[in-house]
Amino acid sequence: MPNMSLKRNEMPVQAPDVRNRNFQEVALGYTEEQAIDEAKRCLGCKNKPCSTGCPVQIDIPAFIAQVAEGNFAEAYKIITKSSSLPAVCGRVCPQETQCESKCVRGKKGEPVAIGRLERFVADWHNSQSEVSVEKPVPNGHRAAIIGSGPSGLACAGDLAKKGYDVTVFEALHVAGGVLSYGIPEFRLPKSIVQKEIEGLKALGVKVETNTVVGRTVSVDELMNEEGFESVFIGSGAGLPRFMNIPGENLNGVYSANEFLTRINLMKAYKDNSSTPIKAGTRAVIVGGGNVAMDAARCAKRLGADVTIVYRRTEKELPARAEEVEHAKEEGIVFKFLTNPTEITSTEKGWVKGIICQQMKLSEPDASGRAKPVPIEGALFEIEADYVIMAIGTSPNPLIKSTTEGLDTQKWGGIIADEDGLTSKTGVYAGGDAVTGAATVILAMGAGKKAAAAMDEYMQNK
Repeated sequence: MPNMSLKRNEMPVQAPDVRNRNFQEVALGYTEEQAIDEAKRCLGCKNKPCSTGCPVQIDIPAFIAQVAEGNFAEAYKIITKSSSLPAVCGRVCPQETQCESKCVRGKKGEPVAIGRLERFVADWHNSQSEVSVEKPVPNGHRAAIIGSGPSGLACAGDLAKKGYDVTVFEALHVAGGVLSYGIPEFRLPKSIVQKEIEGLKALGVKVETNTVVGRTVSVDELMNEEGFESVFIGSGAGLPRFMNIPGENLNGVYSANEFLTRINLMKAYKDNSSTPIKAGTRAVIVGGGNVAMDAARCAKRLGADVTIVYRRTEKELPARAEEVEHAKEEGIVFKFLTNPTEITSTEKGWVKGIICQQMKLSEPDASGRAKPVPIEGALFEIEADYVIMAIGTSPNPLIKSTTEGLDTQKWGGIIADEDGLTSKTGVYAGGDAVTGAATVILAMGAGKKAAAAMDEYMQNK
């Protein structure tokens, strides 16, 4: 019998005053009973509007129908026809602006909790010890993937399922890209990332870590000397941006990339970490995206009083609403219409505070968007022991500078068509390396499109 409740099943979570002192996962996941009850809210629309909002085109009504019947294994099979990383996507994708935003149930109530159901199905599958993967028959073709983030893993997974001999090259010592170094343990446990990668390895995907393409080996060498017929560049956007204001070179100023890498990859929050962070007791995070929320919530767990400064209003925060809500619950302070102008120092060269300009919104311009403008004379200082810059990233120029015939945008992004084809024959690219920093699921969608195009290219070569 369908569940016509206007409200979705709540996600069980750790209490805010408990979770803000540990790095364990905040959301605890649905029980089987909750998952089945939530799945019964789905109307099974024949035109599948929710699937049109999914960048990897999962058959959402079909997998939810299986959950409603308790057929979790079948639900997993349906999801993984389209997605290589369901346990990841169920946790970090912005479903509220994608699949769930198209859900018919959202017109007169809350949409079906598609992301939570995807997470449940993936976690159920991963808990089954008897699960095995059927390795495809090799087709005799070889492909190289640069970067083991979401776009690279999605591309690798789709090619491996078609029988390609796939090797993924990762610069760091652990595979996963931004999934491993960028997203905190309390949002995405690293054991889950590695479980997903182990699933790809079971398909035959090889992963070579500590390999910096452009230094250890070049794209041209992979194709001309190593025998790879096609290459996908999914190297992400790991080059941090700064504001270029006075004081950014002081001790105690971090890029969000460095801060989160130390926390997530090097486990700086542990007492025995070899790469500790001088945390102090007061932290200011500059920015309003998901990375800023991640950095702020990590700083809180290290014991700091945390303030996020953002130059626009709360309404314009680009971070997921759920992450903003969790940050507020955990005691993080937000200062909106606030723009840093200088970082001040102690006599010993450490951060002392951050001087900010109070802003206001102008009248909307021709595009309809209001811009933040300074309020004359409205300057104030926030005391801080460290400052984290989370204002965006851009692609690393290393691959461009070492690859002949690879065209890029002025800001560094690789130029590629909608199928990922670059200006260099046989070389494809996708994800943040092309678009700049975006979402995990959009990067995966780009990886899947490129895999289809690479398949056609290698079969017709």
